[in-house]
Amino acid sequence: MDETERKDRIGTGMCRNATIGVVGLLSLFPTVGLFAQAASSARLEWRRIGNTLIDVSLPALATGPVRHVWYSPDGQTLFSQTASGRIWETRDFETWKPSALKAVPVRITLRGAATRPEPSARVEQASGNPNRYYALGRFVYRSDDGGFAWSNLTGYRNQSILGDGLSDLALSPANPDEITVSSRFGVWRSLDGGATWDGLNQSLPNLPATRLLSVPGGMRPAVVSVSFDSGSDLELEWAPGERGAWRAANPAQVRAERQFRQQVSQQIGLPLRIARSVSDWIYAGSADGRLFASPDRGQTWLPFNVPGAGAVNSIWVNSRDPRIAVAGLSVPAGADPAAARVIHTTNGGQFWEDITANLQGDAGGVVADMKSGAIYAATNRGVFYAAADLANLVSTLNWQRISDGLPDAAALDVRLDENGNQLFVLLQGQGVYATMAPHRLRELSVVNAADFSSRPAAPGTLLSILGRRLERVSSGDLNVPILGSTDAETQVQVPFEAKGSSLPLILSGNGRNQPVDLPLEPVSPAIFVDRDGSPLLLDADSGVALDAMTPAKSGARIQILATGLGAVDPPWQTGIAAPVDNTPKVVAPVRAFVDREPVEVTRATLAPGYIGFYLIEIQLPKIVNAGPAELYIDAGDNSSNRVRVYLAP
Repeated sequence: MDETERKDRIGTGMCRNATIGVVGLLSLFPTVGLFAQAASSARLEWRRIGNTLIDVSLPALATGPVRHVWYSPDGQTLFSQTASGRIWETRDFETWKPSALKAVPVRITLRGAATRPEPSARVEQASGNPNRYYALGRFVYRSDDGGFAWSNLTGYRNQSILGDGLSDLALSPANPDEITVSSRFGVWRSLDGGATWDGLNQSLPNLPATRLLSVPGGMRPAVVSVSFDSGSDLELEWAPGERGAWRAANPAQVRAERQFRQQVSQQIGLPLRIARSVSDWIYAGSADGRLFASPDRGQTWLPFNVPGAGAVNSIWVNSRDPRIAVAGLSVPAGADPAAARVIHTTNGGQFWEDITANLQGDAGGVVADMKSGAIYAATNRGVFYAAADLANLVSTLNWQRISDGLPDAAALDVRLDENGNQLFVLLQGQGVYATMAPHRLRELSVVNAADFSSRPAAPGTLLSILGRRLERVSSGDLNVPILGSTDAETQVQVPFEAKGSSLPLILSGNGRNQPVDLPLEPVSPAIFVDRDGSPLLLDADSGVALDAMTPAKSGARIQILATGLGAVDPPWQTGIAAPVDNTPKVVAPVRAFVDREPVEVTRATLAPGYIGFYLIEIQLPKIVNAGPAELYIDAGDNSSNRVRVYLAP
């Protein structure tokens, strides 16, 4: 389901009071999971987080460095070569696809202009107009008199409107007014001789991200580190509710890691690529394969040299026992590019064992889940998964490639969410992708369906059981209705009749019964977010889903979709869609807060036509601070997850 369909469906079902029938979470959101008959043949369902566009205040949305652009002899096809060396082509000047060309053609200038606008500018003559010349230097220029006089086409207050770092110029052989330029920010085209410019970056997979710094969760955005041709690094974020482009991250969110790495570099006395800390433990890695571990916040250090290894790209540290860590290292220059290095320690860096085994490619990022023993590695050959007893030395390890279904690109980094339920991968040029973590097929996880958290259950709550298709779920004498399932995920509703301080469940499927005991509270509110972290918020009057592109206006009424609000009056039957008319009201007192200031709650009921969903309607003040704000609800003595709402004056 794409975004338009999602908005239409939610708007119709909620705001127009139309009954949409029995709808569980699986049919509302793009499903995250594996769809297969067995784990050995499972296929991952990958989805993209964000896109590959960057907002850097240029005439259009930008992307990463493009080295060369050129036209086909008939002018019908445009080619580009990105910084990665890959060549792309477009015939409609909107959609890029991989090209069969393997190299940039040699272009010969037949004759030059009378002068140059810059001493080292490259000059080319337009086709079909012997007096028209274009030039590329720091800016783009045009001459209509054979090169005697030049007009600056991209300069404004001594700055280029296309950004610095112009790299190539291509003139259409079919139209003297059509010109294309490449730069460190993508591809730019003009159809009127350079008077106006538009970007051709919309579908060019060229996000120059190198590391995945943060994954979506609550108010937290996805954050990546990007590197441009100039060598400058920048952190970009895809915030919950964003629909347009990656934007500069809040400096405070990324400054701490950079300062910490610099501090550790000073302690050790050499530049470091990475530094990680858990409790009093610090791990650090250099560009020449050296690892350092400190159990006392840097007062003493244990050095370890990995023979024949390249740069240390990533370090994962077990949060409960920091003596256990895994590191991924590059292949050194001149070595076999098929040989990665992944190493593992159980004694705080005194000794690191090589667990590369049959892993293919150059290791970029590693992450692990201690409870399941799952290890994931991102390499230039794809994403790989293995399982081991991480608390002990690993005798054998078998890596399996799990990146089928992803675009053909090198995997640069990999991360898990804080509960180990979702796997996030950064692909070269292609951006960030996510799926359910494959180790969930070995170990089930019961989470709140609204936000994938491990918060307590409450009567009426929707739960997601990750890892298996279940045939039956029960709690003592109570039947727990199954609302939807795939081979990797099952949605259920906690019975309204559930009582006590715990909810004992029996999960039945594939001939196995697994007991699970969950904490139970009268209310345990959670606001629904999609798997990218965007909250399900609606404008009460129009039914439009609210996000960064469609902010809520001051004085507006906002509808919030949530679960876990407990008992309703009159009582309602578990597993049955709420009625459209005379919808049962929430018994517990419900409060709402925007930027920690209370706002009026005008309605708190079951969501008409939905199972397990509650609808909270709030009234915004007539005066609000424009921009992103924190939103959450309280019910009883418990608070929901914090989500981001965008406000407009």
